[in-house]
Amino acid sequence: MEAQDSSFFDLGDNTALVCVDHQQYQKMVVPQLIDMTYKVHLGLFEEDVLLKLKTYSYNVVVIYENFKNSNPQNNPILRAMVKRPGAERREHFLVLLSHQFPTNDAMSAFVQSVDLIVNIADLANFKPVLRRGVAQYRELYNSFHETLKAVQAI
Repeated sequence: MEAQDSSFFDLGDNTALVCVDHQQYQKMVVPQLIDMTYKVHLGLFEEDVLLKLKTYSYNVVVIYENFKNSNPQNNPILRAMVKRPGAERREHFLVLLSHQFPTNDAMSAFVQSVDLIVNIADLANFKPVLRRGVAQYRELYNSFHETLKAVQAI
């Protein structure tokens, strides 16, 4: 199955943006997302990713820590996401694919300003790890999102 890079999303679709320029890792992540009924866009260049983030509100954004030979401190996509205002940032569930941090390391996720870390060694288990992480996220932020919707409706 291929990522649907040119497709448009319908209201209610589960959507994901995969910013992974390492082909082997991309081939492990994308099919698992599709299997979870996510419609997937690939972001392979910084300008393309930033444009997609302005155009669409993705449920999940997967960022490879070494995107375009960067590291977590200077990763252009990760830095752009961190700079977004809080409410806008919380629209996305951010996943960092990492060589250095362990999967589900909450403290490292907090320090990197992401919702979940998945170590490269655990990519075969990406689907169950993501499913659990998204469920915890929804439980944690459900009241926040409901309040935000109510305030925006006024």
